[in-house]
Amino acid sequence: MNKYETVFIANPDLEDEVIESLGEKILETINSNQGEVVQSDSWGTKKLAYEIDGHKAGHYTIINFKGEAETVDELERVYGINDQIIRFMILREEE
Repeated sequence: MNKYETVFIANPDLEDEVIESLGEKILETINSNQGEVVQSDSWGTKKLAYEIDGHKAGHYTIINFKGEAETVDELERVYGINDQIIRFMILREEE
């Protein structure tokens, strides 16, 4: 399994419970697709360097996980269809 790090920025106008459930959905996606979550951390709402979709701030969440290519593919699919996520990134960590 490879090591990965993913960061997603959620719409800052969402309620805390919605953001928390969004994070849980991402963790569940990783775990149910041959992945293993190592660490998850919510950074809270931060000002963006530039405006994204009319938002000047976003709620940041970072997740470190181990997984296969299928895990990353499914995670990208879930990110892409979720309107509450305004930006995401998945990076493979070097050994």
